[in-house]
Amino acid sequence: MYVAVKGGERAIDNAHAWLAEERRGDSSVPELSLAQIKEQMALAVNRVMAEGSLYDPDLAALAIKQARGDLIEAIFLIRAYRTTLPRLGGSEPIATEDMACDRRVSATFKDAPGGQVLGPTFDYTHRLLDFKLAAEGAVAAAPVAPTHEGHTPHIMSFLDKEGLIQPEPPGPDVPDDLTRTPLELPASRALRLQSLTRGDEGFVLGMAYSTQRGYARNHAFVAELRIGVVAVEMEIAELGFAIEIGEITVTECETVNQFQGSKTEPPQFTRGYGLVFGMTERKAISMALVDRALRWKELGEDNLGAPAQDEEFVLYHCDNIQATGFLEHIKLPHYVDFQSELELIRKLRREAQGNMSQEAAQ
Repeated sequence: MYVAVKGGERAIDNAHAWLAEERRGDSSVPELSLAQIKEQMALAVNRVMAEGSLYDPDLAALAIKQARGDLIEAIFLIRAYRTTLPRLGGSEPIATEDMACDRRVSATFKDAPGGQVLGPTFDYTHRLLDFKLAAEGAVAAAPVAPTHEGHTPHIMSFLDKEGLIQPEPPGPDVPDDLTRTPLELPASRALRLQSLTRGDEGFVLGMAYSTQRGYARNHAFVAELRIGVVAVEMEIAELGFAIEIGEITVTECETVNQFQGSKTEPPQFTRGYGLVFGMTERKAISMALVDRALRWKELGEDNLGAPAQDEEFVLYHCDNIQATGFLEHIKLPHYVDFQSELELIRKLRREAQGNMSQEAAQ
């Protein structure tokens, strides 16, 4: 329980006014518009939408501006706003095989049906500062390859035909919803995937990196990474069939992992899976690696004690909003708590000094 601070309202109002002034910055510099943030800081917008669990680029851009570029604060704002929205129903599962792909690559098959589409990526840049971007004015646009549209089968389907990869068990018709019910352990795979897609990108990346360094014995290949636009459909009860209600951009990653077999499963490949709003491929790949590490029990593998295999550790600590709330509360007033501990320490010191004096006298 925090102690109320009398007379603090004026100080808080002043802090808010100062924050608004700092947010605006030098008034001689043109103010950043929401359109500029949405169009030119798209990857930041995508992260806020993904970890905020709300697909709305305009609101994500507003949150980034309001938060002065602090993405975790922006994610907090989006999640808080999301709780005010009515829930009209659930959509049908998106058909990613019908994605209009801006990017589609595979690290397992060079001649993938449908072709490799490099798309807009930092993968082949030199990571050198481009000072041309500091110059004002238009930059010549590069020719853009056409988006690949139509049915594009998943790479995993070819391994499925040969029986070389573990078949996915059917999931429930209506999976658990982490945004409506608290996380309980042990969690279903659907809940684990929801936690990971909402989880902090840096945390999930660190967990994924740990699996590559040997903590979980989990060697993976990216079977396929695809980014593009998919249709969202919703069944309308009055019509008796589903209709398209919009489109979203998503990143999907499927990894193929080694598996030596167990008492219940033959040697075969297994899967890791990641799906995230927007162009968020680092997060999607990380998510797929951690998803596979968390599947050790259902695959009959040994638990090696790796952090990425600990469901409670991963799922309860990947949420940056919960982590931020718990972390930042310690900077709020704890006067009574500290004074009680201060008095306790003083008492213990007095007792210890008294005991030392008695021993010296003897």
